[in-house]
Amino acid sequence: QVQLVESGGGLVQTGDSLRLSCAASGRTFSGYWMGWFRQAPGKEREFVADITWSGESTYIKDSVKGRFAIVRDNAKNTVYLQMNSLKPEDTAVYFCAARAPGSGKYEYWGQGTQVTVSL
Repeated sequence: QVQLVESGGGLVQTGDSLRLSCAASGRTFSGYWMGWFRQAPGKEREFVADITWSGESTYIKDSVKGRFAIVRDNAKNTVYLQMNSLKPEDTAVYFCAARAPGSGKYEYWGQGTQVTVSL
């Protein structure tokens, strides 16, 4: 089964860039959709972006379009979330997730990595 480990979070300032990584392991990774979600304190977890296994299709939350991009490197079993022009409202724990194409629901989740954007 898929196991996911996020890394790359940290403390940055408004306008900075950060790239999150999600390393996936397990022989069932092939064919899976990969996604990023985030959860701010006291808030519900929300969708940020996801990508098909082939990388042909991506979906990105409207509020971060133009600033965030999701990229997949299947040879390394890794998916990235490139975050540019960061804002304080981007502060959250970011989670990597995976799901089978026919599921429609994300099944596997990483432990999360904290992103804090200061003024």
